[in-house]
Amino acid sequence: MRPPARGSGRLLSGAGLAAALLLPAALPAQAAPLSRVPAADGEKGQELPGMPSVLDAEADRAACTPASREKAKKQDWSRQRLDLDRLHGHSTGQGMTVALIDTGAAPDAAGLKGRVSAEGTAGDDCVGHGTFLAGLIAGNGGGNPRLAGVAPQAKILALRGTDERGRASAALVAQALKKATDARADVIAVAVALPRRDAAVTRAVNEARGAGVVIVAAATPDPPRSGGDEIPPRTYWPAGEPGVLSVADMLPAGIRPDESLPTDGIDMVAPGVGVVSGGPRGDGHYLGAGASVATAYAAGAVAAVRAAYPGEAPDDVVRRLTATAYPAGIPQLDPYAAVTTVLGAPGAPPGGERASEPVTVRDTAAADRATGRATLLALLGSAAVLAVLWAGYAVTRARARGWRPAGAGGTGPR
Repeated sequence: MRPPARGSGRLLSGAGLAAALLLPAALPAQAAPLSRVPAADGEKGQELPGMPSVLDAEADRAACTPASREKAKKQDWSRQRLDLDRLHGHSTGQGMTVALIDTGAAPDAAGLKGRVSAEGTAGDDCVGHGTFLAGLIAGNGGGNPRLAGVAPQAKILALRGTDERGRASAALVAQALKKATDARADVIAVAVALPRRDAAVTRAVNEARGAGVVIVAAATPDPPRSGGDEIPPRTYWPAGEPGVLSVADMLPAGIRPDESLPTDGIDMVAPGVGVVSGGPRGDGHYLGAGASVATAYAAGAVAAVRAAYPGEAPDDVVRRLTATAYPAGIPQLDPYAAVTTVLGAPGAPPGGERASEPVTVRDTAAADRATGRATLLALLGSAAVLAVLWAGYAVTRARARGWRPAGAGGTGPR
């Protein structure tokens, strides 16, 4: 169990990042025209509508999150941070099924067609949040492979852990866990977080773990939509259950957002601000935030690991993810390292976990070329300065000799 890391988020300045940090407050409570939200890097051209995780219960019951008319123009920071381009050269999650417990997921959504099955009403995702998360887990990018999910060849089993407006229910979560176990899912991603422990949920978690399923759960609910009294730290469920991988959201700097809900027992953090994915309607993109987004990324990483190491037990899969995570106050998800690192035996010293350290080193060729050019320019500049100084010195000496060649005999004018 690790304490929450927080408090230094205010050091991240810039209008774009600040807007991304305020994403949960900026998201619409009902299905009104979505406001454009800048991405975490704040650069122009990446402003997209925000994806809500819940709709206003008092709004028009027929109104759902509208289709986005905007498309991302580049790969977002989260996919770069997770090294997904290189990860896909080693594992794409083929043959794995990820059960996603959230608001549902549309089987015919862009980038997910043919790989999403839905239980009951889970195929009708009015909120859109579950479909957004499914794209992070197993989407193929919808024509843009650089916006693909962590495990783009895995399959999604969509299950409802909320009502149609996105409000979480312990009864629905317990029911969904049982359905995922019966369906022999390889991974269960619980994107909702319950404020109280529930006996039925606990039993369903134990049954799933007994069946060999890896369970990943959001460490907290997504932040509230409006301000209010400060919420004291508490444990959320089923993330607090033994054996469940508890995941929270992080900023590009690797720290948790200031507005994130306080909790303890976080096992891992993953990107959870300014993340790009699609929705259930249309082929446009949205920006999402929160522990639910980080949980989707972690679940995709589990699918990639299980596909690469089919013989590993669930606890070994979790150990692989935590042992290869980037070391920080709270370990940061690194799916590329999890798939490519050769681990020692359980209980081995942490320093011996990575048998081949170079596999986790980022590609610095571009930076090296830039450094080489800078060094060459510096050398040429230094040579030019030395040439000018030498020329000045030679002229001074020549004037002192009356412009005669050095070593010439005779006496000059006195």
